[in-house]
Amino acid sequence: MKIPESTLIPHDLLTKFEFYNYNFALEILYQAFHNEYEELLDALTQFELTSSDIKVPGGSKSPIPPKFEKVLSTYGWQEVRLTGDLKLSLYPRHEEKGKPIKQETLKNYIDGHNIDLYKNRIACDIEWNSKDQTFDRDLFAFRTFYECGIISAAVIITRSEELNICFKLLGVMQKYGASTTWMGKLIPRLDSRRHGGCPVLAIGIKTATCKDYIIQRISETEP
Repeated sequence: MKIPESTLIPHDLLTKFEFYNYNFALEILYQAFHNEYEELLDALTQFELTSSDIKVPGGSKSPIPPKFEKVLSTYGWQEVRLTGDLKLSLYPRHEEKGKPIKQETLKNYIDGHNIDLYKNRIACDIEWNSKDQTFDRDLFAFRTFYECGIISAAVIITRSEELNICFKLLGVMQKYGASTTWMGKLIPRLDSRRHGGCPVLAIGIKTATCKDYIIQRISETEP
C-alpha cells in the first residue's frame, strides 16, 4: 500500500521519496526498532542525487548505494550472508523416546542469501540500476531470513518512475531501461507476495532528491 501521508514519516521525506508499506513494516520499524528506523531516516535525509550520479552506469559502478551505506555503516549496519545446514531425523511414530531410525544432514541447505545492510533484525537492500531480476533475489533473501527468524522486517530502496524526467533531460534514458530495477518492477513482485510473510517497506527515490540544475529544468518544462 502506497503511503501518501503518514505521521510516522517526516513530511520533507515524503516529498523526496515514495513509500509502500507491506505487512505493517513501517509500524514494526517505528514501534519495535525505533533506533534503526531513525538511522534509516537519517540516511534518507542526507541523500542527494546529482547529474553526475545519474550519468554513471548501473551495477557495481553506481555511486548511489554507497551514499546510503556510508551513513548506515557508521551506525553499525553491515553486509551479511546467510548459510545453514538442515538436520533430518527419522523416528518411529509411536515410540515417545525411541532412537532415530535414520539421521542425515543436508549441507548448505540454505546458502548464498546476501543482504546489503543488516542491523538488529532489520535488513536493507539498495537497487539503483541493475537487472530487474535482482528484485527476485532480494525478496527471496528477505523471505528466507524472515522464515529462519533472523529478521523482523526489511527495507528496499530503488528508483521512482518520476526520475525518468531527469533521465530524459540528461539524455541518458537508454541507460535506465524498463527491465532494470525501478519501482514499477518491484511493486508487482510485492503484490504477488514474493517476499512471503516478511514485512517490507519499499522506498522510491524521487526527483526532489536532485540538488543541481535538474530540478530547475523540470520546473521549466512543467505546464
